[in-house]
Amino acid sequence: MVLESTIICVDNSQFMRNGDFHPTRLQAQQDAVNLITHSKTRSNPENNVALMTLSDLAVLVTLTTDTGKILAKLHQVSPVSEMKFIPGIKIAHLCLKHRQGKNHKTRIVAFVGSPIEADEKEVIKLAKKLKKEKVNIDIVNFGEDDSNADVLNKFITTINGKEGSGSHLVTIPPGPHLSDALVSSPILQGEDGMAAAAAGGGGFEFGVNPDDDPELALALRVSMEEQRARQQAEAGGGQESGGAVVGGTEDESSEEAMLQRALAMSMDTGEAPAGSAPAPARDLSTMTEEEQIAYAMQMSMADAEKAEQKSEGMEVDAKDEDYSEVMNDPAFLQSVLQNLPGVDPQSEAVRRAVGEGAAKEKEEKEKEEEKK
Repeated sequence: MVLESTIICVDNSQFMRNGDFHPTRLQAQQDAVNLITHSKTRSNPENNVALMTLSDLAVLVTLTTDTGKILAKLHQVSPVSEMKFIPGIKIAHLCLKHRQGKNHKTRIVAFVGSPIEADEKEVIKLAKKLKKEKVNIDIVNFGEDDSNADVLNKFITTINGKEGSGSHLVTIPPGPHLSDALVSSPILQGEDGMAAAAAGGGGFEFGVNPDDDPELALALRVSMEEQRARQQAEAGGGQESGGAVVGGTEDESSEEAMLQRALAMSMDTGEAPAGSAPAPARDLSTMTEEEQIAYAMQMSMADAEKAEQKSEGMEVDAKDEDYSEVMNDPAFLQSVLQNLPGVDPQSEAVRRAVGEGAAKEKEEKEKEEEKK
């Protein structure tokens, strides 16, 4: 079984916004890349796939057997600038040179949905280099197929040579599903026509034969449509909210929002004391995270100090309260002594204590009258 390292080059120029492929060229391309990725990895578990863009020339995922990484980055691709065919293919070739499996054959799968703005001589020169390096390339020509057909035919013919057949050009006219047209193409069927079958479900969409399991096939299609709807809603929401952003700043993260709420609660210390001016509120947005944390600690320490002062004041008041008048009242002492268990209020000791208290009270009153 042939081992292969493949890099898929997707077109993300402004032409990909067109709706001649349902729902747009870009999303139709995503479905096709999904199909090719699963076909490559399922045909041999050791096969690996990479992903890059032809407009901003970004390598999104290096060679991997994890299709989840490919699909996650694929759905983040958005249209930018114009397609750069020759530089993109050169970068893809360099990525394949750094593959770990040196016994793997190398292949580039390029989606071309924009006019190729390149000199034909340079395109032929690039084709000769790829042939020398034994790099096969499959090109999916769609959207602008008429304007690109001639130069791409020469490109593939040059790579294959007189007897070669390892590279393919698949030209697809506008239609509802780009991926449907690729199922029977040499890109998925391979040289022996077995790759699509190895992809599962005989090359059916999502790898499931609708005749064998119609409910699963429907569920997969509905799930894909819901995911597209969510992505479009998120993209629309991001553009709408982008106009409301001041100074190019993004919304605060949940952690920062929680910190702001905690600071607001710590500053809510109740009513200000009478005769004192309210403390000026500080602008939290101008403070760094370290300053905000320090300010929150300062406010919490101030609250703790106020609570401590309040409790100390209550203790002082309790200490200053005078109980001498109560303790010198004979009637009060007599009532207390009567209620004490084991105490005889008629005993000589009790009478003496009560009498001393009464005498002391009488003496204090006489002294106060003399002072007056």
